[in-house]
Amino acid sequence: MSRQATSVGCSLALEAHCGVAPPRHSDGHDSSARLALRCDSGAINRHLWLDATPVDAARRALLLAAAAVPLAACSQRAADYTGGWIGGNNERGHRLRDTKSGNLPAPAVQRRVGVAIVGAGVAGLACARMLAKRGVDDVHLFDLEDAAGGNSRGHRIAGMACQLGAHYLPVPGKHATEVAQLLEELGLQRTVNGQPVYNEEHLCHSPQERLFIDGHWHDGLLPPVDALPVVDRATTLAQYRRFAQLVTDASRGDAFTMPTWRSAWRAEHDALDAQTFAQWLDSQQLTAPALHWYLDYCCRDDYCGGAQEVSAWAGLHYFASRHGFHAPGMAQDERDGVLTWPEGNAWIASRLAAPLQDRIHTGMVALRVQEGRGGVDVDAWNAKESRVERWTAKQVVLAVPVFIAARMLESPSSALTHAASRMRYAPWMVANLHLDEALDDRPGAPLSWDNVLYGSESLGYVDAMHQSTRPYPGPTVLSSYWAWGAAPAHRQSLLQEGWFTRAARVVQELSKAHPDLPSKVRQIDLMRYGHAMSIPVPGMRSSASLRALSQVRGRVVFAHSDLSAYSVFEEAYFHGVRAARDILDGERRDRGWKVPSGVTP
Repeated sequence: MSRQATSVGCSLALEAHCGVAPPRHSDGHDSSARLALRCDSGAINRHLWLDATPVDAARRALLLAAAAVPLAACSQRAADYTGGWIGGNNERGHRLRDTKSGNLPAPAVQRRVGVAIVGAGVAGLACARMLAKRGVDDVHLFDLEDAAGGNSRGHRIAGMACQLGAHYLPVPGKHATEVAQLLEELGLQRTVNGQPVYNEEHLCHSPQERLFIDGHWHDGLLPPVDALPVVDRATTLAQYRRFAQLVTDASRGDAFTMPTWRSAWRAEHDALDAQTFAQWLDSQQLTAPALHWYLDYCCRDDYCGGAQEVSAWAGLHYFASRHGFHAPGMAQDERDGVLTWPEGNAWIASRLAAPLQDRIHTGMVALRVQEGRGGVDVDAWNAKESRVERWTAKQVVLAVPVFIAARMLESPSSALTHAASRMRYAPWMVANLHLDEALDDRPGAPLSWDNVLYGSESLGYVDAMHQSTRPYPGPTVLSSYWAWGAAPAHRQSLLQEGWFTRAARVVQELSKAHPDLPSKVRQIDLMRYGHAMSIPVPGMRSSASLRALSQVRGRVVFAHSDLSAYSVFEEAYFHGVRAARDILDGERRDRGWKVPSGVTP
């Protein structure tokens, strides 16, 4: 035990009860175990009682996690929560991986449509929305999941909305014109005297961020100098300021924009994209541990890969394309706002999908896409009907990750196969914890929207009820994010480990800041993504193959954030709109597909 009991003669009986029917989680057990901790003069004795069945390794993980919680929690009631894996049907996704196109059964159903969009994430929805706005209504979307939205889907626990993926959208910069237009149409933004004004109901309320370090909560996520060892303070502050200046210099002349394809790419960007962010930081003699931790955290949070994995271009792009980097004591404008909702970006995705519901086909796994003389055939497995269907379209949009597109296409181009071989994808997990009462907080900054633990394996948690206007704390859902980089072992572990083991790890990690959390959790629902997003590894943003895919002219076009080498809402939405514009372009009219009369591309 790393922490000593603070009281003498107290005792705690912790029940880890998993009375959940086997279908609710992958462990498939329905047993209970009890761990008793007895505190006598600071000594801890563990006694394990078995009820009905042996305690497996997964349950031992939870029991040991509970034992690691400071024994100040002895006065709290016993832990007792249920939950399971939700969403993310990996079996359907692996059907594409495991199916050879030559062995597909004959399609049981054949249909013809104008445009088929494979993938109903943000890019696919943006493409369909743009086409519908221009009068093209013979558009159908296909997605292997049971709901549209991709990484921008939501969930509900105990009547409270929470997120399963992307959870905020920064207010768009001047280059993100497509996103700005969308926000106006959704009533989130209006223009007053030439300046954007945002609906304050949807802007993140204060306090926005805090960091748990050395037993205290601090405002913001940059480690405060005063919280560091005295010997490190002067050096760290100087490096904070030097990095801020480097970001400011890099930002000039539209060198870093969002969407990234509108940036003024130069030779120095090629050099940045050829090395890792960690290598570049070392070359700049930026070695302060607190700065390294913060920059690594930012990369893991936005790219799912740390500074050792992402390119130096990506590391600088995170700051230079948005709000910059502000060192303590430096003059700065108020930080740009972010739009957020309890269900995260599912709030936007649901509004993109709503007008298209009769044309969104979920539970459909596209297995083969083949161009022919009469159009493009999309052979898909209908999971609900257990059959193969063939949809023939005059135009197909592949709004899926690059490596998926390469497997789907019967005859992939050299650019597609090359890009797919170079891209790296990260596994990702979102844990939603339902608490039936407010947590007892540690000293310092109050509960915020985003709450991060310094040095933690996790990315912290978001309070789903932060945007509510209730005047008192109470039950809530904490959405905890976990990313592990591109190492295949992490993906295999995430796929193979049971719900119980993963849930125990989440509880153990968050208990470092909240000792009373185990006794207040009532449900933990876990969402796992095997290939959550592409990591902008060195060489990807400057890849000629990605640029070629974004400029494809033909019956099959591509629309996905992968084409920008990393995954955020702004990039996905841009590529969806771009693909729609390509389809509407007059150059395609001679291919047998007509723009409706009276409509201009």
